[in-house]
Amino acid sequence: MQSERLFRIGNKLVSLEKTFHVTEKVLELREQGYSQQETSDRLKIDRSFISRLETVGEIRKGNRIAVIGFPLANSKAVMEVCSAYGLEYYLILNNNERWEMVQDKQALDFFNSMLELLTQLRKFDLLVMITSQKWYHLAEALLDIQIIHLDLGPTPIEEDCLFEQKRLETILDQII
Repeated sequence: MQSERLFRIGNKLVSLEKTFHVTEKVLELREQGYSQQETSDRLKIDRSFISRLETVGEIRKGNRIAVIGFPLANSKAVMEVCSAYGLEYYLILNNNERWEMVQDKQALDFFNSMLELLTQLRKFDLLVMITSQKWYHLAEALLDIQIIHLDLGPTPIEEDCLFEQKRLETILDQII
């Protein structure tokens, strides 16, 4: 059993565990839509602390952006770009990974997982798609969000495509 980490600061004893817990609670309430003042009132902490906490932990400002791309030969490199830009959601697959998503699944299980994906994507303001035209048109019909499409070629694409990651970086630089 690990003991709680405590710091002696002058005549105060500060708990690292309590600090983490309060920080997590602040961020959860803010993510749920509570204002800084409402969060401050609920947790009985200073509102300016919440503002400073958000500033210290900020990775990126602006719209929520998701990226989906398949089938990409350099999927790991494209994922690294997404991670470097602090994107909250990205699904980048090579052709084998794409087929593994459907392999050995019952139709209902696959359908449910696709509905979950669509539900998740609806939370974003913008979707960057690196796919064939077919998938872009399908997403456009199903999602009520802005979509930027980076075309990999005509459907069906049956093998991995090498995607120039600089193209994605240029798009992300423009929209972030």
